[in-house]
Amino acid sequence: QLKLVESGGGLVQPGGSLRLSCAASGFTLDYYAIGWFRQAPGKGREGLSCITSVGSTNYYADSVKGRFTISRDGAKNTVYLHMNSLKPEDTAVYYCAADQAIMFKCSPWPADFGSWGQGTQVTVSS
Repeated sequence: QLKLVESGGGLVQPGGSLRLSCAASGFTLDYYAIGWFRQAPGKGREGLSCITSVGSTNYYADSVKGRFTISRDGAKNTVYLHMNSLKPEDTAVYYCAADQAIMFKCSPWPADFGSWGQGTQVTVSS
């Protein structure tokens, strides 16, 4: 059974950093594109970044470019989202998602991903 579990969220002050993890079980991430998304209260799900099966970073949303970095560790079957210079507007539930059909090209659209984690809350506040 394909399962994704996010972790690493929490409360952080503006300007702080967090590292989110997306751990996979039941499948090997090496054969999937993995995307990070977030959803703030009252807003739609926003694509933040995506990494292909060969480790290429496909895109970063303008809202996080230069502050967030996506990476993957094949040995741990985990994808990370390193978040720096956090702002209050980064407050949201963060999700990772996987799909094999787009493993070589990625996508910023939630509808293109078939498997999702349960999400982890990130709150940026002083």
